[in-house]
Amino acid sequence: MVKTIDFYFALPSPWTYLAGPRFRELVQRNDLTVRWKPFDVSRVFALTGTKPVKDRPPQIQANRLTDLARWHTFLNMKLNLQPKFFPVDPSPAARMVIAALQNGTSVMDLANAYMKAVWAEERDIADPGTVISISNEQGLDGTSLYDQIEKERVLAELEKNTQEAIAKNVFGTPTWIYEDVLFWGQDRLDFLNRAIEGNN
Repeated sequence: MVKTIDFYFALPSPWTYLAGPRFRELVQRNDLTVRWKPFDVSRVFALTGTKPVKDRPPQIQANRLTDLARWHTFLNMKLNLQPKFFPVDPSPAARMVIAALQNGTSVMDLANAYMKAVWAEERDIADPGTVISISNEQGLDGTSLYDQIEKERVLAELEKNTQEAIAKNVFGTPTWIYEDVLFWGQDRLDFLNRAIEGNN
């Protein structure tokens, strides 16, 4: 039986970056089909009243940094707590991922590379040359993909993903939906794994 997951994510999210290796392992171990759905999390935040990081109360901002330090140490993943290019416009990289998907390409490596670029490599994923270079590094034709990101079919898929996320009560990133059950946050991966393996 094929098991399918809808994965709603925003590329500048540190929590999605931290989830990357464990989600890859979960997908491979269970031979999952993933429907990759980059979406505009800022529009979801606007509907739910969630403030951008820079506008959150200082207590919440401080705890976020503490939690990020805790998790990247625990997971042994490189992470710059206050990267040079954050916040960053996610749209160019998100549309590169969508263009790759529409070309029939597996995008796990590409998506993870864009997130790593922000959180571990101090690279600007809003810069055209950077998103093209990162795509090339993953063995793709970055220039060809970039030439597609303004096409209506790419823009329409990003909008569709965002509308779907809103309709399905997605309120943050990363969010996985498996058998109509929502799992939000990288610290819910164990629960997602239990649901997939029938141990929920």
